[in-house]
Amino acid sequence: MQEVTATSRHYVDRLFDPDPQKVLQGVIDMKNAVIGNNKQKANLIVLGAVPRLLYLLQQGSSSSELRAECAVVLGSLAMGTENNIKSLVDCHIIPALLQGLLCPDLIFIEACLRCLRTVFISPVTPVQLLYTDPTVIPHLMSLLSRSQRTQEYITQIFSHCCKTPEHQTVLFNHGAIQNIAPLLISPSYKVRMQALKCFSVLAYENTQVSMTLVNVLVDEELLSQVFVRMMQRDQPIDMQLTAAKCLTYMCRAGAIRTDDSCIVLKALPCLVRMCSKERLLEERVEGAETLAYLMEPDVELQRIASVTDHLVAMLADYFKYPSSVSAITDIKRLDHDLKHAHELRQAAFKLYASLGSNDEDIRKKPILESGVIELLCSLTQSDSPALRVNGIWALMNMAFQADQKVKGEIVRALGTEQLFRLLSDPDSNVLMKTLGLLRNLLSTRPHIDQVMSSHGKQIMQAVTLILEGEHSIEVKEQTLCILANIADGNTAKELIMTNDDILQKIKYYMAHSNVKLQLAATFCISNLIWNEEDGSQERQDKLRELGFVDILHKLTQASDPNLCDRAKTAMQQYLA
Repeated sequence: MQEVTATSRHYVDRLFDPDPQKVLQGVIDMKNAVIGNNKQKANLIVLGAVPRLLYLLQQGSSSSELRAECAVVLGSLAMGTENNIKSLVDCHIIPALLQGLLCPDLIFIEACLRCLRTVFISPVTPVQLLYTDPTVIPHLMSLLSRSQRTQEYITQIFSHCCKTPEHQTVLFNHGAIQNIAPLLISPSYKVRMQALKCFSVLAYENTQVSMTLVNVLVDEELLSQVFVRMMQRDQPIDMQLTAAKCLTYMCRAGAIRTDDSCIVLKALPCLVRMCSKERLLEERVEGAETLAYLMEPDVELQRIASVTDHLVAMLADYFKYPSSVSAITDIKRLDHDLKHAHELRQAAFKLYASLGSNDEDIRKKPILESGVIELLCSLTQSDSPALRVNGIWALMNMAFQADQKVKGEIVRALGTEQLFRLLSDPDSNVLMKTLGLLRNLLSTRPHIDQVMSSHGKQIMQAVTLILEGEHSIEVKEQTLCILANIADGNTAKELIMTNDDILQKIKYYMAHSNVKLQLAATFCISNLIWNEEDGSQERQDKLRELGFVDILHKLTQASDPNLCDRAKTAMQQYLA
């Protein structure tokens, strides 16, 4: 260690030599010493090399060669660990390099940009530093025409530093679209790719940018057609995926119709391809998440996706990942993928939720054919709360407005024991999603009666325990909403009417200090006393004896307009 420190000290000392030629040689030797050597980089930073290199870089008296070599060494130091980057940022490397961009020498400009690129792509660098001085963005735009390298580095800086709608607006107002669009047909792949990434971050959830992009011509060709070309199968995967993201974001921002051929015939099939198991883990995650985002609001796209290339079967693979260890020969890759396998599952959940969000037929088709219900039910038994939440959340979405066959399959696969175990889960998110699932299972009268005839006793027990327990307002509100659904059944409502303990609890919550709980409890009573239904007179009489009419009467004077209306509606059942 001492030897290394001694040689490191020697490198730093040479930077202070009075002979400029020796200083230049010292910087060049330092450059060769730090390549690929993180220990040496850390030592040089500790020994104070950075302030000296920055001083030399900013000195007007330094030769352009020395200044460029200083920028190269700083760029190399930035390639080390996150701590290195923090040290560089703390030494004010960013303003120094941005100042360096005003120099006319192209080699020096490129070295400064390369170093800035390395610093800005690190997650520890505050991106706001790019926007502090308002003259920086327009100057960077003007440097785009200087060389392929300036184009590559500047577009990469933009795509990494565009994190908010404000950043999008600044770049848009300084002509990002006009300046970057021609780069999409650059002879350099790196430039094309970085320009494409720029457009994907500029267009994300931004109507102004997306509407402008639709009308942009690049070499007489519409930009959307340039993106379509970039999605062809013979293009690199990264390019296909990023081009599909650009079109997805433009579509979601309302600039391209969902039935446009560039979406239906190009972007959607491209994203489905990205979900296949031939793709790398990151590509599958990004593909699935982008596809979920594309089709989330549109039933027709969901329908098309559900029949494209066995998408549903492919998603089932996301949960079995990695399926066979022997198939992955690269052990490093396997280790990385095992650590990130949860990202794959998260992406699949998003996609399932999207696929089944608006259309009953699609939901029945992913779901019943692919064996995914069993798979999700098994995830609810995981030790990881995040996986339990996601499993139960996906089941909750599937049960929403589903037919009896799908609901029956969920109850059968989950099993009542597991359902009730989840209802006493220590994680409140799991509990909330399980209540959501139960509420969705108990919707429409025939379903309510059917589920309650087979599982009524356990469900009423679970409801009682939750209403008695120390739970949040949200949990209790959801539980009362389940009771209101039960009260809407034909035969199921008797399970409430014959349970005095539950009736007392409803009464307690009608007089609670929280309006949400009062509303939900009043809704239960409304459903129990509704006039047009068999036995309504007997139920009304019993509830009058128990003092519910007095409470309803009080609630008609409530300050909350919704609660007041609901109580009046219930009172009218007695008067009719």
